[in-house]
Amino acid sequence: MFDYSITENCLSNKTILVTGAGAGIGREAALTYAKLGATIILLGKTVSKLEALYDEIIALKLAEPAIVPLDLKGATKQNYIDMSATIVSQFGKLDGVLLNASMLGELTPFTQIHEQIFNDVMQVNVTAQYLLAQALIPTLQLADKASLVFTSSGVGNQGRAFWGAYSISKFATEGMMQVIADEYENSNLRVNAINPGATKTNMRASAYPAEDKEALATPADIMPLYVYLMTNDSLAVNGKTLKAQ
Repeated sequence: MFDYSITENCLSNKTILVTGAGAGIGREAALTYAKLGATIILLGKTVSKLEALYDEIIALKLAEPAIVPLDLKGATKQNYIDMSATIVSQFGKLDGVLLNASMLGELTPFTQIHEQIFNDVMQVNVTAQYLLAQALIPTLQLADKASLVFTSSGVGNQGRAFWGAYSISKFATEGMMQVIADEYENSNLRVNAINPGATKTNMRASAYPAEDKEALATPADIMPLYVYLMTNDSLAVNGKTLKAQ
């Protein structure tokens, strides 16, 4: 696992938005950030899951989170612009954004990739990420030090048979991260990506149904890197794809 010693309240006074916050790695990251002192904005498509996490955070007597129910497959550029404006009015700035939500699509030979599934994967994994980043960068610039984190994959820098649309989308994600990081080098904004590795999530289970799930890292196991990139300890890190394990 990524070797980083997490200190208590290391995210105090930070406001962090997490996409895909209703389940899996996104949920664990949002809860972890909240426990470390941050105020969390929970973005996801399933309201009941966001509300359950909201209730859990409140029960722990942590800072009250905000809920943003949005489906990245159908959300528009204006939805993201409006959300960013609301964040500024309610919180004043954003210190961190974890763009975690992704869509796997289906594992199939390249010549059999269905056009609609390809388009849906690109919409969620690429277009929505680009629109989110465009809308949120001005809000991140209002913070003294800000961190924008994309989510990549092992198939995002080395293509793999049958992983077609998802693999292509993650190559695009890494490219987008590098472009933004280069543009904002020497500014208050650092931009990186995380490759979470094989982790016990529903997405992983759908890709590898026969795999021994108990042998996998849990979302909690990989949190050190997710925390590190949101703390001031990572101020010098920019334009990198880091492995959580």
